[in-house]
Amino acid sequence: MCGTDTHENLDLVPVAASSCACCSTESKAPVPAGTFGTAYELEGLTCGHCVESVTTAVRPMADVDSATVDLVAGGTSTLTVSGSATTEDIRAAVAAAGYTVTGS
Repeated sequence: MCGTDTHENLDLVPVAASSCACCSTESKAPVPAGTFGTAYELEGLTCGHCVESVTTAVRPMADVDSATVDLVAGGTSTLTVSGSATTEDIRAAVAAAGYTVTGS
């Protein structure tokens, strides 16, 4: 680890103050519990920057009310979109961000 035995001795930098582009993501509030949406399976996302790329591509779409990503680094992540956007439009926005929808 970092050479310490207790959590009190850790010298951590808050994510918001971090210079790491992968981890310092600002995002909209997550979809409230009980809100339904369409889930899309995505492959290849590995970090917060990947999540930010996808959500930045999908959220501004006119027919999207909200979009959140449940990241499974290196595995199958889930993009949940609420609103009336078509599957084709979501797939195109994800593709423009450099990723592929593998299932929905």
